[in-house]
Amino acid sequence: MKLLEDRIKKDGKVLSEHVLKVDSFLNHQMDPVLMQEIGKELATLFAKDEITKIVTIESSGIAPAIMAGLYLNVPVVFARKRKPLTLTEDLISAAVHSFTKNETNEISLSKKYLDEQDRVLIIDDFLANGQAALGLIQLVQQAGADVAGIGIVIEKSFQQGAEILKEMGIRVESLARIQSLSNGNVTFINEKVEELMK
Repeated sequence: MKLLEDRIKKDGKVLSEHVLKVDSFLNHQMDPVLMQEIGKELATLFAKDEITKIVTIESSGIAPAIMAGLYLNVPVVFARKRKPLTLTEDLISAAVHSFTKNETNEISLSKKYLDEQDRVLIIDDFLANGQAALGLIQLVQQAGADVAGIGIVIEKSFQQGAEILKEMGIRVESLARIQSLSNGNVTFINEKVEELMK
């Protein structure tokens, strides 16, 4: 998605060979127009998959998930990292390790919002090692629902997350696929392909 790639180039900050900071438009301050376009693109990619629910994880996955839900006309359920006192009915949980924050959280959601009839699109802001996606897949499976695919805003293709998910037979669609964060620069997969074709 060129609009997203251009924004990453313009406003993203490479903090290391593994960390890209996009808090000015995606996961702290959000650009609603960009979120709308991201949601529209994700909805288009999965338009024929008979999605009945979108599942994401708090908090950075919520904005793109809500926008995709708007275009697909389906509810959005988000897994919580901290259980509120009100979340007690039919609780399902999975452990998720964050390499960026170097911590493991138990994510949870109420099974009353997912069931065996649901075809679920999982959406998240980043895909790196795949831990958040695997945790969300576990929740969907515990509810007896079917994972139709995973929509990702930014994939770090140099890490193994997408490969792990694809080896499990899960469809992964990423709007921006980063090949490298070397030397403080962002290089996208399609840029590598264009260079090879010259």
